[in-house]
Amino acid sequence: MRMTCLIVEDEPLAQDVLAGYIADTSFTELIQVCGDAFSATEALQKHPVDLLFLDINLPRLSGIHFLKTLSHPPLVIFTTAYPEYAVEGFEMDAADYLLKPFSYERFLKAVNKALDLWKYRMVKQSKSPAVAPDMSGFILLRSEKKIYKVDYGDILYLESLGDYVKVHTIRKCLVVHETFRNLLEILPPETFIRVHRSFIIPIAKLTYIEGNRLSVSGTFIPIGHMYKEALLRRLNR
Repeated sequence: MRMTCLIVEDEPLAQDVLAGYIADTSFTELIQVCGDAFSATEALQKHPVDLLFLDINLPRLSGIHFLKTLSHPPLVIFTTAYPEYAVEGFEMDAADYLLKPFSYERFLKAVNKALDLWKYRMVKQSKSPAVAPDMSGFILLRSEKKIYKVDYGDILYLESLGDYVKVHTIRKCLVVHETFRNLLEILPPETFIRVHRSFIIPIAKLTYIEGNRLSVSGTFIPIGHMYKEALLRRLNR
C-alpha cells in the first residue's frame, strides 16, 4: 500500500524534482501537481491524499495559510527556499521541512517520517484489533545497560541533555543515550507534544498553564516562545 501524494508548487523545476523523487520511491504515488493553493483545494475535494508536498511561497495564498483553511489536512512536508520559515512550518505540525535544493537522500528521510506517522494514523483508525494490534501503548528505552518497557501513561515529561534524554516517569528517571529528535519521531504525535527546545510532555499530564510555563504533576516546565501557539492550538482542538 502506497501513500498518495499531491504536489503544491509553483516552480516547474521544483515540480519536476519532486515528481521524480516520488516516482523513484516505492511507497509513494503522485496523484496530481498543482501550481497554487486554489487548484490544490479543488484537487483535494476530488481526490483526498495522504501526503502534501507544500511550497510555502505560493502566489496569492501562502502554503501555511492554505493549510490553515483545511479542516482535515493530510500529512504535510513543507518545501521552500527560505530557511526563516522553518519554525512556523514545524509549528503547523508538519512531518518535515525541506529546504531547496534538496537531495533524494534528504527527501527520503522526510517521507520516511511521514510514512511512520501515516502508519500510526492507520492503526488508530483501524476497527479490527486482530488486523492492527495496539502496539502504541509503550516505548522501549535503553538505559544503564538494560532495556526498559515504559508505558506512555507512566511518562511525565522528557528533558533534552544534548545527546542524552532524561525520561521522567512516575517511578524513576531514565537517562537514555538518544537524541531528542529521534524520540520525538518515535512517540505518537497525538499523545506527546514539544513545548520547549528541551522539553516534551504528554498532553494528558498537563494540569495548567501559567504565563510561559506549565505544570505537569507538580513540576513546572518552561514553554518556548515558538512552541506556545502550537500548544494552545492543540489544547483548543
